[in-house]
Amino acid sequence: MKLKTINVLLSIAILPTLGYTQNVEESRLYLNQKPPGLQPEVFAQHIISKPTESEFGSVFSKNGKEFYYGVDINGKTEIRYTRLENDLWTVPKTIVSDPKYGFNDPFLSPDEYRLYYISNLQHKKNGNRKGHDIWYSEKKPDGWSEPINAGSAINSDGDEYYMSFTNEGTMYFSSNNLSGNNNDNFDIYASRSVNGKFQKPEKLSGAINTKSYEADVFVAPDESYIIFCARREEGLGRGDLYISFKREDGSWTKSRNMGVPINSKGHELCPFVTKDGKYFFYTSNQDIYWVDAKIFEQYR
Repeated sequence: MKLKTINVLLSIAILPTLGYTQNVEESRLYLNQKPPGLQPEVFAQHIISKPTESEFGSVFSKNGKEFYYGVDINGKTEIRYTRLENDLWTVPKTIVSDPKYGFNDPFLSPDEYRLYYISNLQHKKNGNRKGHDIWYSEKKPDGWSEPINAGSAINSDGDEYYMSFTNEGTMYFSSNNLSGNNNDNFDIYASRSVNGKFQKPEKLSGAINTKSYEADVFVAPDESYIIFCARREEGLGRGDLYISFKREDGSWTKSRNMGVPINSKGHELCPFVTKDGKYFFYTSNQDIYWVDAKIFEQYR
């Protein structure tokens, strides 16, 4: 298995959207796209979100100058990357891929020295395993390291999906086997990081988890809210995004379906909010969408 890295940045500009002006450096952020309002829009159409491909999990760096995202091409997933270099965004390049195994749902650690993702990459100890684990690569001077398994405190014999982090390094993720389910009943867990090691995951309360599917969880860096994908009877489609806020006593409010215009008859998943708190990204109908994060106020 070979991990591809970017060694040469291609200085090909992604043209800014016409009719929109602001601070020069700020206008270059987010791939020069005109910021959305309270109506979700496809992000960077024909640049990132392409009609011939399926795009999924995505994450921007803290400064908004690097973008990582997952792409599914005929059932084979890989992770791509673009960055702002000398006022130009580089052409997106594949940085994590393999001829046999898939990689998806990229997310940066709080210090951005690790790139986490999920993969069905086989364990050396169990070559027959077919499930997904959480893996990561470490930042090196010439790119990213080979994949490293996040360990047995996080991964089980089932599937672990999608991860995000608080400022303190607590990982939120989903699993279908930590509680012995080993089926489609994924639940959401949180694992604190102590001295760089993940602790035994704790299953979130019934305000979040049900007997149905809950996965793809994004946690606000200050842990004030979470957004996740769930499949429930009242849902609008194959999977809807739900939101829950943390109370002063540390408990979670009953999760609420985000409804229209976020959810549709399709499948909404892979939520992410930029570090500046301005924009909410998610996947819908196999494209990446974004919307002004002020939309959250209507759910409080």
